[in-house]
This record gives sequence, C-alpha cells and structure tokens, in this order.
Amino acid sequence: MPGSHRVFFALWPDDDIARQFDEAGRKAHGLLKGRRMRRETLHLTLAFIGGIAPERLATLRDIAATIRLPAFRLLFDRLQCVPRKKIAWASAGALPAGLPELAAILDAQLKAAGFRTEERPFAAHVTLLRNANCAAGVADDSLHIEWPVRDFVLVESELKPEGASYRIIGRWPLGQT
Repeated sequence: MPGSHRVFFALWPDDDIARQFDEAGRKAHGLLKGRRMRRETLHLTLAFIGGIAPERLATLRDIAATIRLPAFRLLFDRLQCVPRKKIAWASAGALPAGLPELAAILDAQLKAAGFRTEERPFAAHVTLLRNANCAAGVADDSLHIEWPVRDFVLVESELKPEGASYRIIGRWPLGQT
C-alpha cells in the first residue's frame, strides 16, 4: 500500500543487553553459520501489525498509552534453532507473567481496533541468525542474558536488500499498575 507504514510493537534492548545478544549471535554463528542479525536490529516482537495507513498511527499510540503493567525481568537461557525456518534464536525457559500478559493485551486491543495481527501463538524470542544450519545442532548451553524490561516500543520497519532497518516511533513505560 503506497504511503503505508510497516509497524510492530516490540521490546527493544538497551545498548548493554543488545551487546549481549550480539555476542550470543556471534557464538551461534560459529556453530550454525547463517546470517547474523545486526546489533541495532535485535528485539523481541510483541505484536506484528504490518502495513497501515499513516492516519492509523495515532490509534496505535492510543492503544499503547492505555497499558498499565509492571516492569519485569526476562532471562534468556536457551539457544534454539528452528530447522523449518532456518532461524536461530535466544529464548527464555520460563516467562515472567508480565510478558505474555503484555502480548495478549496488545493483541486483544489491536484486534478490537480493527488491526490484523498474527494468528500464531506468541513465542518470546530474539532472532540471532537467519539461514542457520540447524542440522549442525546447538551445543552451547551457556546463554544467560538477564533483561530488565522497563518499556515497550512501536517500531516502523523498512525492508531493504541488506536487511530490514528499524526506527522507534513511540515508547511507553512499564512499571505502573
């Protein structure tokens, strides 16, 4: 759709957490090859919306502004490789209550406002590699990234031949109840 914005809600790591994910991606690349995600693109998608008309951005901002949830800590302790998708990602063995709740509230409010969201179940992960050789197996169990999640963001993505570029267009704090 010409003039549309391709958007999604996400958790966006600060520089230190992004550096830790980048290092995990470097280690995973040594095992699984593939294409590493650039440090500045590492994130956890909460709700992918896709292409929307510019005038709908205000509705997305209004939805985000209504969310009042506590901040939480998220421990990424697993490196997984999904053979069907050829993607390696960092995931959490246990999710804090706030994360699935945040994703579910966003999804419900987006649907109520007429936005289309993905129908597949929410899977909390940070993609580290694409085109990974999952047949090589994952032998590294040393992943330990503790992320104090204090906010969530609305991101606009632009697809380019060298990969997607992202721009944060809104940020909302967690911590209120």
